[in-house]
Amino acid sequence: MVLGIFKGNIAINFRELLQFFKSADFSKAIMVGVAVTVPILLGIYFDQLEIGLAICFGAFWSSPSDASGSYRHKKIGILFSAALVVIVSFIGGYLDLPIYILIPVLGLLTFSIAYISVFGFRASLISFSGLLALVLSFAHELQELEVYQYALLVGLGGLWYLLLAVVWHGINPTGEIEETFQETYLLTSNFLHIRGQLIEPGLDRQKLLSELHKLQEQLMEKHEKLRETLILYRRSSGRSIYHSKKLLVLAQLVEMLEIAIAKPVNYSNMAVVLEKHPQFVERFQKLMFKVSEQLEEIGYAGKNKKKLPKNGELQQALKDIEIEISVLKSKPNNENLSAYLMLQNLYEYQEQQVELLKKIKWLLDDPKEEELEFIDEKYARKFIAPQDYDPKMLVSNFSFESLIFKHALRLAVTVMIGYGIGTIFDFQNPYWILLTIIIILRPSYGLTKTRSKDRIIGTLIGGAIAFIIVSLVQNTYLFAILGIGSLIVAFSMLQRNYKTAATFITLSVIFIYGIIRPDILTVIQFRILDTVIGAGLSFLATLVLWPAWGFLSMNNNLKNCLIANKNFLREIAAYYSLNKKDHTTLRLTRKKAFHETSNLSGAFQQMVQEPKSKQINVNEVYELVTLSHAFLSSLASLSSYIQNHCTTEASEGFKSAVAHIEGNLERAIGILAHVYTKDNFSLKSQEQSFEDNRLKFNTIVWDFENALKVGDERNLQEAHLIIGQLRWLFSLSGKMLRFAQKIENDIVVE
Repeated sequence: MVLGIFKGNIAINFRELLQFFKSADFSKAIMVGVAVTVPILLGIYFDQLEIGLAICFGAFWSSPSDASGSYRHKKIGILFSAALVVIVSFIGGYLDLPIYILIPVLGLLTFSIAYISVFGFRASLISFSGLLALVLSFAHELQELEVYQYALLVGLGGLWYLLLAVVWHGINPTGEIEETFQETYLLTSNFLHIRGQLIEPGLDRQKLLSELHKLQEQLMEKHEKLRETLILYRRSSGRSIYHSKKLLVLAQLVEMLEIAIAKPVNYSNMAVVLEKHPQFVERFQKLMFKVSEQLEEIGYAGKNKKKLPKNGELQQALKDIEIEISVLKSKPNNENLSAYLMLQNLYEYQEQQVELLKKIKWLLDDPKEEELEFIDEKYARKFIAPQDYDPKMLVSNFSFESLIFKHALRLAVTVMIGYGIGTIFDFQNPYWILLTIIIILRPSYGLTKTRSKDRIIGTLIGGAIAFIIVSLVQNTYLFAILGIGSLIVAFSMLQRNYKTAATFITLSVIFIYGIIRPDILTVIQFRILDTVIGAGLSFLATLVLWPAWGFLSMNNNLKNCLIANKNFLREIAAYYSLNKKDHTTLRLTRKKAFHETSNLSGAFQQMVQEPKSKQINVNEVYELVTLSHAFLSSLASLSSYIQNHCTTEASEGFKSAVAHIEGNLERAIGILAHVYTKDNFSLKSQEQSFEDNRLKFNTIVWDFENALKVGDERNLQEAHLIIGQLRWLFSLSGKMLRFAQKIENDIVVE
């Protein structure tokens, strides 16, 4: 048995190693390695090392814009990066100024370049390229080239990197898409597995739900990336059968996430039913785990259609549950009726999951084009959030209310201080302090703290390894091989494990310096010292220079989440009420609700990484985050049910019940937006208002329930789910209102 586990672990590790070598991160690292070494080797060969270095720098500085996403956006990003580094290199060539003038100029340039990030993610990568060029302009003194020549050669280096990126895309045009889909399959598989665990009594439900929230956030990010890549490709290059099929696969994965989040009733009611009928726990888990397992198999199958799993086991698992439910239905008992309706609804959700999984496998099995119903491009583009590049954003963000403005200012001041320290105390390479600062200092405290720690640990480990190697070997060629190899590993690990990346960055820098300078041990000492100073300054800056604590923006995140959920509820009610169904608006509001709920989870995770003194109302915020996820889960249940079943006409009772839920949400939104008076915070008036609303709501729902229960079994099933969800939504919205008022009461008291 031990041997079997050992062999299994070896197989898993080997598979993961192969996946790493196939990854976009590794291929990009190889490309960066080629981009920086070829110009240097050619420069040495033709005795034009300074030209080779300029081209090498340009390629290296332009590479950050080669991030995952739309191929067109990548090319534009690399071009803009190349243009920016030309401008910065030209300006940097004339920064031979007195220290009292140089430091303010350095701060102004740093702020201006960092402030470009207001235009979004791709702009932040271009900004980072500019900051690298600015900092490293202090590291290289021109010998033979003029400043303008050097700047133009740097731009040529950017074009050289672009050429490599275009060539690699031509060789492997779908590699990044396939990798992102694999990650999405595996994340969805993990999500479904945890969902299956949740129906088992006695497990730590809060811990599992917390894991689900994190996975949901990651899945939303993957879905958004795939949408951008697939839809924008169709827009710029015309329809591709490959991309159109992949868009259909993505649509199934998005639906799977909604159904996975959905549940027929709240967990406490389900736990009671499953406790009385424990045989269903095993049956449902078997099915849910099998769906999860098959998604994992699909993820690792890649393009090999022979490795796609079969449908037989899924169909058998569904049949087993159906038989058990039929047995339960055959026993005449009021309690059994309620349990039957709940389990039947849960069964139908899982049946939908199986159908979606079967369709994914069918799409991956290369069906004929005429068998496919492709997604309309105009419809698909509605799900892409356009990036605003209006120059007015530079003006609108120029205030301390903007996180980017505060970050750019914080970065500029920290860079000025770092350069001042490095110059005053005559450090060997003061630009290393600046380089550490621009890499580590992030807009959020938590990420800066983590990066500072990982950077210092990685640098110490890298310095120790380099010291051992240098003590044993003195070979220039070996240093060159180790330097290039370390650089490739460092770049491939940047997004996966920053501590490991920092270790290999240190190794590459030390070995490259070991070729140029004989005093490599001194280089190691200064590398460690500069890194510690840069990391320390970055960490202190997040604490004292216009800190962006999570609690300052938490109300806004909570408010946006409640607004998105309210709009989703409103669209569900409209969809339920109309004869002509509009899927587009419903799905757009669903996407927004999922997105804002994930944003809220991310904001809360950042908040809990901050100092305890800055975690204001953290317990209340946690409850609101948890309630928001539960509310979205309930909405997903309603949305999935009404889209996949023929429902009765929405009555006035349904509309009135929804209006009461919306009323609770609107009051909570108003409170979080600080639209309140002192009278709102009378506890007595709060509780009386809650009780009045609860009584009115119950009266409406009883009437609605009695109206729905007249009819066949399908009406009973609909009544059970719709009424159960309305009661649950009203309860959740009431709790949200209470916690929102508690947060504001605390603020008023303070």
